[in-house]
Amino acid sequence: MPSALNHPSLLDCRRLFLRNYEVWINIGVHDFEKRGEQRVLINVDLYVPLSLTTPKEDELDEVLDYDFMRRTIAAYVSKGHIHLQETLCDAVLAQMLAHPKVRAARVSTEKPDVYPDCESVGVEVFGLKE
Repeated sequence: MPSALNHPSLLDCRRLFLRNYEVWINIGVHDFEKRGEQRVLINVDLYVPLSLTTPKEDELDEVLDYDFMRRTIAAYVSKGHIHLQETLCDAVLAQMLAHPKVRAARVSTEKPDVYPDCESVGVEVFGLKE
């Protein structure tokens, strides 16, 4: 997966990531999708300024805890049925960007079980704070 760290406003950042977080959620617009859960893989990259996340004392509160990503996503998907992957991606992106230490974020979702002749179908969004 390509990194956005070559963007000029991200050169002073580190990238934190969550890879292939597997959730089973109610997602989709078709009737058969509304009757059960589907497996969705979620990936997140957070770009955080080194000045805000370089530990001096080797303590967790000096950095952005990875748990923030999982906890935030889990809380959102537990709220009920989501029609579109685009809705899911946009909501997770907004929540990631709301964190004060995050300058930019990339979020993707994939449904790996939709078609038998491809690995997955999905959506990806990127956001940068101004």
